[in-house]
Amino acid sequence: MSKAQSWWRGAVIYQIYPRSFLDTNGDGIGDLPGIVEKLDYVASLGVDAIWISPFFKSPMADFGYDIADYRAVDPMFGTLADFDRLLEKAHSLGLKVMIDQVLSHTSIEHEWFKQSRESREGNKADWYVWADAKPDGTPPNNWLSIFGGVAWQWEPRRCQYFLHNFLASQPDLNFHSPAVQQAQLDNVKFWLDRGVDGFRLDAINFCFHDAQLRDNPPKPEELRTGRGFSADNPYAFQYHHYNNTQPENLPFLEQIRQLLDRYPDVAALGEISSEDSLATMAEYVMPSRLHMGYSFELLTDDCTAAYVRETVERLEAQMVDGWPCWAISNHDVRRAVTRWSAATGDGDADDALARQLVALVCSLRGSVCLYQGEELGLTEAEVPYELLQDPYGIAFWPNFKGRDGCRTPMPWDGGEQAGFTEGEPWLPVADAHHPRSVAKQENDPDSVLNAVRAFLRWRREQPALVLGSIRFLDTPEPVLAFVREHDGRRVLAAFNLSAAPVECALAIDAAVSPIAAPGMVPGGCDGARLQLPARGALFAELA
Repeated sequence: MSKAQSWWRGAVIYQIYPRSFLDTNGDGIGDLPGIVEKLDYVASLGVDAIWISPFFKSPMADFGYDIADYRAVDPMFGTLADFDRLLEKAHSLGLKVMIDQVLSHTSIEHEWFKQSRESREGNKADWYVWADAKPDGTPPNNWLSIFGGVAWQWEPRRCQYFLHNFLASQPDLNFHSPAVQQAQLDNVKFWLDRGVDGFRLDAINFCFHDAQLRDNPPKPEELRTGRGFSADNPYAFQYHHYNNTQPENLPFLEQIRQLLDRYPDVAALGEISSEDSLATMAEYVMPSRLHMGYSFELLTDDCTAAYVRETVERLEAQMVDGWPCWAISNHDVRRAVTRWSAATGDGDADDALARQLVALVCSLRGSVCLYQGEELGLTEAEVPYELLQDPYGIAFWPNFKGRDGCRTPMPWDGGEQAGFTEGEPWLPVADAHHPRSVAKQENDPDSVLNAVRAFLRWRREQPALVLGSIRFLDTPEPVLAFVREHDGRRVLAAFNLSAAPVECALAIDAAVSPIAAPGMVPGGCDGARLQLPARGALFAELA
């Protein structure tokens, strides 16, 4: 299949967080039948695919990212038959289905770990990362967990420590064992045989660790910035040279790709968070490895035009033959409209910003992940400490409030629980989300929802935006401008990232013919002068 025909190139992938999408049995937790019920809505957005966060059997210490059985649906979400029904309906609507695969670690409740922890002998004794204590009883090295504290947990049955890069209940698998690699490839194959169209590979650069268990070097205080963790998290105090992103991971990625290539037009999207995530993306994403990769680089508080440009250009310079994927929101970070409005000091997030953010991320070169609720302009929810569920937030409160604020239930209608459940929701429905419900926005032609629908339909008909190259133009803050080009057609995209109108010179040697891009606050061009209203955008043909 040619590059132009591959569904994932330029695709808009809608992320569904199943716990918070729609509950059909009244237990307050979303489920697979709820996704099935709302697939017509998802298809109406004009997206190409859905990515479903984990729904596998799990004790839910990290809400499904701690898997106890890779091939079973957790009863709280439904059954394998429900998943098959979901797959069939999605395909009938023209939607591709991607699912999460959390390969680097399991739950302590997984049968593999239960066997491995019992003894240093046996066929699964080396399936996890075990290490002896130092002579003084302390852990084998200085590695830290992203979720707080040391990355080693003592296991009295073996009188050894096991490694956990995340929660202590999420032990890391030992990918230096060929049997572990094959077992995880077999789990991926199980879902391929069931008919899925692709995978989002969670923390894919964490599969291998340094076999010598060398200490990570300290990081100077002024360099303690992170992606997915904050500067006051001890995890930021080290360079993570040895607990992830090891060279042995590359041959394993090639094994994954060889497996996927046996199936028609499926795709792997890797989540990558390393010391230099853009360099790692360039290394991981290529024809022999992953189809796509995304990082936390646009999931930060820095939303200046210069930062966006620098991030994209750095990746473009390094990713010679790969395909990027961009996201500005997901289940791990504050919602974009709240993050961007706070970072720019423009006060409350508004509908114009919500519309602009979707258009901006969907205009960059690559595929796009849109998180549920972005199409409604949902803001970050305030969840009081006593209602927090996220162990990450509980551990780091109050400086970091965790990930619950972006995980609250989808507001479907004007009911008490916004149509999400007839029971008590696992997280409260945000008061600020009731006026932004789907039902409220459906019949409003000026709503964020209808603007996003119109823009995504229009984008589908613009090959330059779906598949074209990208070249940035020199513009002052807060203007971000670039040219997308495909098959000789050039499209200018310019965005005013502020809440005040701006005018600036447009350094381009071509006639500019504005295009009526729906859903945007439209800007204009008078000769060589670009004029953009607050949160405005200009799309134009270049002759």
